[in-house]
Amino acid sequence: MKPRILVVDDEERMASVVAMALGRAGWECETCRDGQEALRAIDARGADVVVTDWKMAGMDGMELLKRLRAKRPELPVILITAFASVPSAVAAMREGAFDYVTKPFDNDDLRAVVARALELTRLERENRYLRQEIGTRYGPDAMIAASPQSLALLDLLRRVAPTRSTVLIQGESGTGKELVARMLHYWSDRVGKPFVAVNCKAFGEGVLESELFGHEKGAFTGATASRAGCFQRASGGTLFLDEIGEVSADFQAKLLRVLQDGEVLPVGASKPIAVEVRVVAATNRVLREEVAAGRFREDLFFRLNVIPVHLLPLRERREDVLPLARHFLARHAAEAGRQLAFSAETEQALAAHAWPGNVRELENAVERGVVLARGSEVTPEDLLLSEGTGNTRPAAADASLQSALDDATAARIRAALEAAGGARAEAARALGIDRTTLYRLMKRLGI
Repeated sequence: MKPRILVVDDEERMASVVAMALGRAGWECETCRDGQEALRAIDARGADVVVTDWKMAGMDGMELLKRLRAKRPELPVILITAFASVPSAVAAMREGAFDYVTKPFDNDDLRAVVARALELTRLERENRYLRQEIGTRYGPDAMIAASPQSLALLDLLRRVAPTRSTVLIQGESGTGKELVARMLHYWSDRVGKPFVAVNCKAFGEGVLESELFGHEKGAFTGATASRAGCFQRASGGTLFLDEIGEVSADFQAKLLRVLQDGEVLPVGASKPIAVEVRVVAATNRVLREEVAAGRFREDLFFRLNVIPVHLLPLRERREDVLPLARHFLARHAAEAGRQLAFSAETEQALAAHAWPGNVRELENAVERGVVLARGSEVTPEDLLLSEGTGNTRPAAADASLQSALDDATAARIRAALEAAGGARAEAARALGIDRTTLYRLMKRLGI
């Protein structure tokens, strides 16, 4: 949609001149003869920016500005005046004007001011969307909890989030450890500060130290400039250390020193740097067993395990399966622009499946069902679940099954792309999904 500019001036000719100048930039313009008409227009059709004359009969520009600041504080207002002075400029800014332009004005200058105001409007809109998205994904009602175990976990997170205590999250792969870490961050007073996530398993030992603690210029080959580590980048916020059970004994000692002293020593530096950050660590290992086997330092374990959070596998909280599945269906169907529901047989299949891959496997199955569903209902066949749904399937077999299901999805997408001559929009229509969903699946499946 074109940006919408409201031009307010009691001189019809001047309003037309301003609207014509702005219209040449490709913006939609509407003119109003006074402030009252402008307020009615905004109520009826909205606006992205208001450009108003300062001196008008009836409600003048300053009064309109005051009314809009009270009613629509996010709406930028630009004043046009023939009598610019320092006191008047100060008065305009004090009342909340975005800027002011003096007559006679240069059309390019006017368009530049309006362009900056439109950029502010865009950023405000994005911020509102992101705040809403954060509230939806990580707000107090975002966690789907139907089982007694999940309700107890939710209560624990509410109590722990406002504190500064270090948290250790343990649970099988796919149980939602990063989601819990993000919820702890967004429910705390650190929400305005960074949330930095690091997968410790993804880096070699030397690289991990540089990634977390930072390095000085020339500290090693390729270090052409100093770089702040994740501890510094997360300053005042939350640092999420995923796969903490995979780090070496040498690195464990360095991490313990950071947690004890609240200081990091960048690679190649001679002086430590103080850091203030909340650490949330996660692992799919049982760290007490790792300590007993001598693979994890006991002192580091106790330093991390101040608040222990254990995430149960989905098979041990089966009351959550259908609520989670319906939640994922609503999200992925909305992204695909479809109205879908589970058939009764599908819900039975979902409730009976073992879910060795936990919540991640469940979401992947539902997304697959949205892609493959031919009608208004997702059938068991669309989910491509295994025939055997008991709890005795070996993990390796289930991993192979997941690969086979992904291969089947990829094959169907490739066939649709080939039939459409590579046109992704047409392939998405043939699959019954939108292009965004198709692109996401192609990226995940490496197509």
